[in-house]
Amino acid sequence: MEVLPVDCIADILSRGSPRDVCRLAVVATVFRTAAASDVVWDKLLPPDYEDMISESVSPVTYKSKKELFFKLSTPLLIDNGRKAFSIDKASGKKCYMLSARELYIAWSTNPLFWCWKPVIQSRFAEIVELRMTSWLEIKGKINTRFLSPNTMYKAYLIVQVSHHRAYGLDVIPCEASVEVGELCSRGTVILSQNACTKRPSEHVCDENKVKDGSGSRFEDAVSRVGCDREDGWLEIELGEFYNQGMCEKEVKMSLREVNGVHLKGGLVVEALEIRPV
Repeated sequence: MEVLPVDCIADILSRGSPRDVCRLAVVATVFRTAAASDVVWDKLLPPDYEDMISESVSPVTYKSKKELFFKLSTPLLIDNGRKAFSIDKASGKKCYMLSARELYIAWSTNPLFWCWKPVIQSRFAEIVELRMTSWLEIKGKINTRFLSPNTMYKAYLIVQVSHHRAYGLDVIPCEASVEVGELCSRGTVILSQNACTKRPSEHVCDENKVKDGSGSRFEDAVSRVGCDREDGWLEIELGEFYNQGMCEKEVKMSLREVNGVHLKGGLVVEALEIRPV
């Protein structure tokens, strides 16, 4: 291996994943030298990374492509601070967060039902807190052209459930879904102060299991979908999908509870995140 030129080794490393490159860098000096090359990290960066940098709300400076890669692994605010873009450290795949302002939230413009406010725990300028409603509906969408091709993705709603002001959220399960064309991933979620649980549903059309897009497969959805994040928020899994990248499609994601007539409140919404599995 020592007889190979560093550029040749760098080209070989660039065909793997960022995780592979970092692991090989600690094996031998020859790998460590090649792993620092811009040749490697330029290929591991998304093809449109320059567009993302140009949309950043703050300047992005870097001395090497490796440094840039790891800077972009931390969410970068774009689109006037209404979205965040990042790169998954392990795979190099693209991730997006849509702030609450980028989502459709029923009645969110009425201060009697929802309250918009800044909080220091959020990366975005504003979050929104549910004061009172009987109709809970939150929707987001993104075009597959913004995502990495040939990649499995999951969508999560990033929320908090107020311990002091929450009421009525766990009376009836919410419907969670992710739809791409005629394919969909569905489940139900119980919102509570302590946990969010996906309960068995009759059928789940799981696009993630159908990579060729030729059909759909049905499964029971029985798994826990709410978990604490390192940033102090709770993430609720809405569903998953496989992005082939062959043609543009719109991904529609939603959380709904519109069957009950009871009032509910205390749900705090920060964003909707789309990240690779």
